[in-house]
Amino acid sequence: MRWPIFDGIPDAEVQRVLSIARRRTFARGEVVFHADDPADTLHLIERGRFAARVQTAVGDTVILTVLGPGELFGEVALLGPEQRRSATIESLEAGETRSIFRDDFERLRREHPGVSEVLIAILIGEVKRLSRHLLEALYVPSDKRVLRRLLELAGVYGTADSESIAIPLRQEDLAGLAGTSRATVNRVLREEEARGSVALGRGRITVLDIATLERRGG
Repeated sequence: MRWPIFDGIPDAEVQRVLSIARRRTFARGEVVFHADDPADTLHLIERGRFAARVQTAVGDTVILTVLGPGELFGEVALLGPEQRRSATIESLEAGETRSIFRDDFERLRREHPGVSEVLIAILIGEVKRLSRHLLEALYVPSDKRVLRRLLELAGVYGTADSESIAIPLRQEDLAGLAGTSRATVNRVLREEEARGSVALGRGRITVLDIATLERRGG
């Protein structure tokens, strides 16, 4: 399994980190951890897809992001003790991760200081992702944000040779990801359905023409 976040890091350091990782499996719908739980483990996704959920001030639960193979979650655990989870992570399907416990990672850093590069790369990647989404929230119209989140989901659920990509999420979920209302998502998707770029079903959005979505969402 390849994790792009480690690109550019010496292979020896990456392999040292992976050597302390423990395999964990999760059933569909299983919660990996809840928001505000003590944070002690980073998870590298080997198989399956996982959703990060938070509760809003008015009590609604929204999805912040959906992560698939080659991605990771729980990086705050490596920053030190007394950290708390900022979101609830749920397995959307049967999945598997390679988990790295903070105490194991700290022992490894003392023995091999070079593995700190792995932590730095993880944190840089997260800062870049958050910065990109913040700029979009401030300056990109909601219609285009919906299309961009849909494209990201297509990347998580599809493959390079996929002719169509079925995304088993509700329009409410896409609204949370895009930071907009369900009404806006429904309008955008209905327009795309009329163009033939998506097909809508119950609890499912199927991407039929990713090139068109890329042109409109870019």
